Amino acid sequence: MSDTPVSDTQPIAPDAPMPHRKFIRQWLIPLAERTHWHAFALLVLDYALFAVLIAGTIVLDAWWAQLLCGMGAGFVIGRLFIIGHDACHQSLTPNRKLNHILGRLAFLPSITPYSLWEVGHNVVHHGYTNLKGVDFVWAPLSQEEFQALPARARLLHRIYRSGWAPGLYYLIEMWWNRMFWPNKTQMPTRRPVFFKDNALVSAFGVLWIAALVFAAIAMDKSIVNLVFMGFVVPFLFWNSMIGFVVYGHHTHVKVTWHDDKRAWSAAAPFVSTTVHLTFPFKIGAMMHHIMEHTAHHVDMSVPLYRLKQAQSKLENMLPERIVIQQFSWRWYFETARKCKLYDYSRHAWTDFRGHITAFSASGTLTEPSKA
Repeated sequence: MSDTPVSDTQPIAPDAPMPHRKFIRQWLIPLAERTHWHAFALLVLDYALFAVLIAGTIVLDAWWAQLLCGMGAGFVIGRLFIIGHDACHQSLTPNRKLNHILGRLAFLPSITPYSLWEVGHNVVHHGYTNLKGVDFVWAPLSQEEFQALPARARLLHRIYRSGWAPGLYYLIEMWWNRMFWPNKTQMPTRRPVFFKDNALVSAFGVLWIAALVFAAIAMDKSIVNLVFMGFVVPFLFWNSMIGFVVYGHHTHVKVTWHDDKRAWSAAAPFVSTTVHLTFPFKIGAMMHHIMEHTAHHVDMSVPLYRLKQAQSKLENMLPERIVIQQFSWRWYFETARKCKLYDYSRHAWTDFRGHITAFSASGTLTEPSKA
């Protein structure tokens, strides 16, 4: 990594040393401006959409219409969460206290305790992205670690890495184990704010379910059906959405994981450990541009409403350095097939038997020999 100042207009040659992060971030300074009106407009819009879709699960009679509304509400929970995620990074508005308030408000439908997310995401994940033993988000096991697991844990890991259950991974490993009233094993530090934030989201969840029960009684409808369509479906859809998003951000045959801190630091992990997934039909914009993820990891102060510009700037300035992937289900399940475990000594993805499926070192895909 080079400490030599670089131009903010001339792209860096692919074979040149990677500029220091402080110089790369200077390219994005004009895009880090935050406004209050953007934040309030997005929050009001998404909460209005959420309310309308939940109302749809209540007033509509056809099960398929209720299901579609429930799934739509789950997608909007994801949008609200992304707003809260920005607030947690202090990139939503220029006001720190306001960000804390808006972040907690945006996190309510996802039942996410703000302070616990802040510790796990801002401090651990962003501070040590793809460093095994510290960053726990979709961290791949080695074959030795996998074989040492009890049979039940190995089965669960196979399910997580199948491509069919990203939501189950997030629900259990991220939300239940590490955020929602975590035990002392998962969260040894006990802070009063952790309790308060868990109490806050728990109260919201109880009120949400109670409102659905009340509506079912008032309208002479099935309580079980309304709670399922109006709470369970949105919550499970949201978990599947965030599990998929986070998996796509940091799992790719070109993405390298490290178990040595010195090597990890030398690899410029803020660029080499993230994926820019692109989608047709403005789907990326519908997810508040969270898939422009390289820019977010380079500079967390860039607000979501400027991430597309920031990502374009980075891709122009750092040609061939950033992993850019056009999404397709074929690519997704091929990635899930290849990226089961990780060989940290050879920087290679393997299957569950330890057979190398792709080398990821230096961000360059090299298919292993067939011999």
